[in-house]
Amino acid sequence: MKEALLGGGEKSERKRGRVVWERLMMMGLKGESNNNNNNNKLKNSVVSVRSSRMKLWMIRATTSVLLWTCVVQLTALGDMWGPRVLKGWPSCFTHESALIELPSAPPRVLPPKRVYKNNGYLMVSCNGGLNQMRAAICDMVAIARYLNVTLIVPELDKASFWADPSEFQDIFDVDHFITSLRDEVRILKELPPRLKTRVENGLLYSMPPISWSDISYYKNQILPLIQKYKVVHLNRTDARLANNGQPLDIQRLRCRVNFSALRFTSQIEELGRRVIKLLRQNGPVLVLHLRYEMDMLAFSGCTQGCNGDEVDELTRMRYAYPWWKEKIINSDLKRKDGLCPLTPEETALTLRALDIDQNIQIYIAAGEIYGGDRRMASLAKNYPKLVRKETLLEPSDLQFFQNHSSQMAALDYLVSLESDIFVPTYDGNMAKVVEGHRRYLGFKKTILLNRKLLVDLIDQYNSGVLNWDEFSSAVKEAHADRMGSAAKRLVIPDRPKEEDYFYANPEECLELSDDMLSST
Repeated sequence: MKEALLGGGEKSERKRGRVVWERLMMMGLKGESNNNNNNNKLKNSVVSVRSSRMKLWMIRATTSVLLWTCVVQLTALGDMWGPRVLKGWPSCFTHESALIELPSAPPRVLPPKRVYKNNGYLMVSCNGGLNQMRAAICDMVAIARYLNVTLIVPELDKASFWADPSEFQDIFDVDHFITSLRDEVRILKELPPRLKTRVENGLLYSMPPISWSDISYYKNQILPLIQKYKVVHLNRTDARLANNGQPLDIQRLRCRVNFSALRFTSQIEELGRRVIKLLRQNGPVLVLHLRYEMDMLAFSGCTQGCNGDEVDELTRMRYAYPWWKEKIINSDLKRKDGLCPLTPEETALTLRALDIDQNIQIYIAAGEIYGGDRRMASLAKNYPKLVRKETLLEPSDLQFFQNHSSQMAALDYLVSLESDIFVPTYDGNMAKVVEGHRRYLGFKKTILLNRKLLVDLIDQYNSGVLNWDEFSSAVKEAHADRMGSAAKRLVIPDRPKEEDYFYANPEECLELSDDMLSST
C-alpha cells in the first residue's frame, strides 16, 4: 500500500515535472523565436538604413550633375551673348549697374554651321592702320568663303609706323566673329596641331596677292596653291579684292562682316558708350576727323603752314620709312591737286563757310595734331567747344589704351558713327569706312569735302579775290550734294585707285530704291 502510494506519488511527480519541462521548453522555444524575430528586425533595420543612405547619395550626386550642367550651359550662353552691339544710345552703364542689370535682349540664336568640303587653310597677316585692316578682314572672309577653305583668325599689323602690339582679340570680339559667320565659313583661332607644327618649322607657303584682284584670281591662282600646300599665308591684305564686278553674295558678305561680325570688345564698346553719353549731355556733336598728325604729313609730303624746322623734320621721317615709296614731293602742287589733308586753319574757314553752328561741340577724332596749340588756335577761336577723348575721360580710363593706337582708333570710330555730323579732312581709310558705315545706318550726315575746290576758294578768299559772302556761297553750293546721301558708286575700269572705294559706298547692301538713285 505504501509502495503503491509511493509509486503513485512518483508518477504524479514525474508527470508534473514533465509538464514543467514542457512548459520550460515551450518558453525557451518562444524566447528563441522572439530573439530570431528581433534579430531579423535588426537586420531589416540595418538594410533599410543602408538603402536610405544609398538613395540619398544618389539624389545628391544626380542633383550635383544637374547643377553643374546648368552652370556650364549658362556660361556658354553668356559667352554667346557677349557685349551688345553699340546702337540705340544712350545706353551707358556704370560698373555698379552692370553687375545687377540683366541683358534686355533674348539669347542670340547661332546660325547653323555650313557644311562643306574643306580645301585647306588660309592664314592672313593684315597691314596698315585699324580701318585698312578692318576692310582687309572683310575681304579675306569673303575670299575664304568663295574658296571653301578654313580661315585662321587674322594676324594684325605690329610692325608699321604705329607699332601697336594689339592682337585681334584685343580689339574685336573674336568669339562673336567666329560664331556669327559659321553659316558661311569655318574660322579657327589657330591651325590644327599637326599643321601648326609644320608652320612653326618653317614649312609655309607665303605670298602677297595682287592688288584689286577679281575673285576669279583667287579661284584660279590661290586655290590650287592651297590644295597643294594645305596652308597658304597671304602676307599683305590691303586692297586685294576689287571694288566692283564681284558676285552679289560676295559683296553682301563683305558688308555682313563689316557691319555685324566685326564687333569691338566689350571694354572698347563700354568706353564708347560713356563718351557718347558725356557728349550728348551737352547737345549736338560734330566729329571732325582732323587728319593732321605727324605721320600723315610726313607720308603725304604736305607741309602747308609748317615752318622750316618742321618741314625738315617731316622730310627726315619720310626717308626713315623705306615702305613709303614717294620721297621727293612738291607740297604746293599736291595741295592744289586736292591730295593734301586740310590744315586746321583751312578747316576752320570751311566749317564757318558751311554755316556750322559755332556753339556745336566738335569732337576731334585724331591723334596728336602736328604743331599743337599754335596750329589749333584758329579752329579753337571759331569753335570754342573743342573736345577730345583725353579731355572727356579720366587718365585712368585710357590707361589700358596707351601705346595701342588701333584701340584708340576704335574708340574714335564708335563716336564717329554716332555723331550728328561727320567731317573728314582727308579721304583716308577711316574716313572712307566710317562714311560707308554711316550710309548703312541710314545715310547719316557726312560732309565729304572737295579739297581741290576748297583750297582754290580759300586762296582766292585769303588774297581778297572773293569776299566772305562770295566765298561762303561757293563753298555751300559745291557741297550741296556731298552730304553722304544715296549715290551710285563711281566705276573707272582699269583704274581702281581712282574710282569709289567699295567700303565708302557699299550700295549692294543699302537696298536703294530707283527713285533714290535717279535723284543722285
